Parts: sequence; C-alpha cells; structure tokens
Amino acid sequence: RVQGRAAKNGSFLRPNFSGCMSSQKEESHMKHIIAVLIENEAGALSRVVGLFSARGYNIESLTVAPTEDPSLSRMTIQTTGSDDVIEQITKHLNRLIEVVKVEDLTEGAYTERELMLIKMRAVGKEREEMKRMSDIFRGHIIDVTDSTYTIELTGAGSKLDAFILALDKSAILETVRTGASGIARGERVLRA
Repeated sequence: RVQGRAAKNGSFLRPNFSGCMSSQKEESHMKHIIAVLIENEAGALSRVVGLFSARGYNIESLTVAPTEDPSLSRMTIQTTGSDDVIEQITKHLNRLIEVVKVEDLTEGAYTERELMLIKMRAVGKEREEMKRMSDIFRGHIIDVTDSTYTIELTGAGSKLDAFILALDKSAILETVRTGASGIARGERVLRA
C-alpha cells in the first residue's frame, strides 16, 4: 500500500523513488515521443519548430531524416506534457500543410533508441575502468589516444543517462547525443 498525504491544493502527495513527495499532477507530465511524417521540402522543419515555440512547448530532442520515399521525411520529437497538452500539439501539427501523418508512439508499444558519443579522459588506472564501464553498458570504444577514449553507446535515453551518472564527472570531456528515434512495435506503421 502506497502511503501519502494531502497537499494544501488538494492533490494527493506520495513518496517517489528518491523519497521526496511528488503530486499526481506532476506525474501526469510524462515523456512522449511523437512521430511525424512530413513532406521533404525547404521550410517544413522550421514551421514545426515554430509551432512548438509559439505555443511555449519544449522540444527535448528532435531527429529528422528522409524515409524510403525521398519526398517524405520522418521527424521524431521527444517532449513532455500532460495528455491534454500532447493532444493539442498533435492537433496543431495535423493542421500544418506539410504534415502527412502524426502519431504519439507512447500511446502503444514502441522501441526507442538514441546514440551517444562520449569522449573520456583515460590515463593510467582510468583506462581499465573506462573500458570496464563501456563493456557493462555494451558500449564500443571507437577512438583511442594516449589520454582519451571515445565511447559509442546506443539504447534508450535512460540507459545513456545511467551511463553518465555512473562516471566520474571530471573524466567527461565531451558528450554528443542524437536524440530519441522511435518506431511502433508490431503491425502499427506510420505511412502516408
């Protein structure tokens, strides 16, 4: 049984994993991955980003690339918000002329991946520790110098975040992340 208490505003507070109290209102702002099939033409990306900006919606990550049909691009947008906010985002996206189809992948089963390249200081005993950490997280060392390793890591964003948290912050020299890419599982497809 989850223990909790009522807050002054009437929402129910309960302890989260860090032991702090969080409200159900905060928990309704979940991560969403929105897939957008869009015409591959100049200015289409800026109109989508402008839509988010004009309404004060935050884009946490954005990836865009052509599909198997060279006239279309697939855009994957990671954002957070309540179900009502995501519904509004989806409606606004569907109104754009260049948008062919919009799908919130988080409404069903989906697979998410992100690529990270991270350059680490690796000298002396740190070299073996960095190699061990890379192996634990199924990463690949893709560049080696006398004093650095560059590690490639692929997986869900939470896996990449966990890798960074497991490292000594002073050893991190540079980090590059692609942002989330996602695809629905099973028979669900995003097609024109």
